Amino acid sequence: MMVSPGATRFAPAKINLFLHVGAKRPDNYHELKSLVVFASVGDTVTIEPAKDLSLAITGPYAKGLESDNSNLVLKASDALMKWAKANGHPTPPVHLKLDKSLPIASGIGGGSSDAAATLHLLTHHWKLPLHLQDLSDIGASIGADVPVCLRASASMMSGIGEIIEPAPVLPEFSLVLINPNISVPTANVFQALSVRSGAFAPIWPQKLSDLREFVAILDRTANDLAPPAKAIAPLLMRVEEALVTTQGCLLARMSGSGATCFGIYPTLQAATSAAKQIRAAHETWWVKEAGLHSPHSMP
Repeated sequence: MMVSPGATRFAPAKINLFLHVGAKRPDNYHELKSLVVFASVGDTVTIEPAKDLSLAITGPYAKGLESDNSNLVLKASDALMKWAKANGHPTPPVHLKLDKSLPIASGIGGGSSDAAATLHLLTHHWKLPLHLQDLSDIGASIGADVPVCLRASASMMSGIGEIIEPAPVLPEFSLVLINPNISVPTANVFQALSVRSGAFAPIWPQKLSDLREFVAILDRTANDLAPPAKAIAPLLMRVEEALVTTQGCLLARMSGSGATCFGIYPTLQAATSAAKQIRAAHETWWVKEAGLHSPHSMP
């Protein structure tokens, strides 16, 4: 299916429900194991035919992002154009628009999800004969999280993020996401990491229909990057406390290397009520209620 002019694709936030870190590899990457889900909040990427390749960035978090080759949207388009040129496929220029609603460098995969959305849009627009695994190979050269963001569905990640398996069937739940609008550099967090759970996961039933049983299993896991991130940015402890003290919160934890934290709630109504309460108390924080994203609903 060819994408029509002005086509838009949603780039959902990626949430690490747990993140276990293993040994550091000779290439300086770390082995990991993580269960990720995608939320119903995110950025959007739009493409339109144009005379020259260009990128415009809008939205509440546009400031601080550059429309140059450091941007993952342009890195994705460049990587796809190189593949197309090597394989004899034309790539007419397009104008890309990124509407940036997710905080930058916030541990929820915003840039990687933007890159994944760009790869999907341009593959269809340019009619490139690429399947998901082909795109994953291209995406891995852009960032370790791009392959899982291309799938945008609940997944178990291992290796450095390149080994992706479908997650067990999970119960329905909702989320509250909070970023206190602070930056916690990923490199600093890894540098301060002292305790590692090892790159393994608990034994999961193939289907988890009971939310409290699922949370009980999650409670035996951790985000190994949370302690060093909290040491760098103690405000994160206040963010988790704000979540825990709301009615209906079943678990609160940091995602990725921070600084976004999430709470798990049984219903969207409970999440919405909690988000409203937290927003009222912390007006400078980014606070969003969200359901679970379904990849089948994406254009």
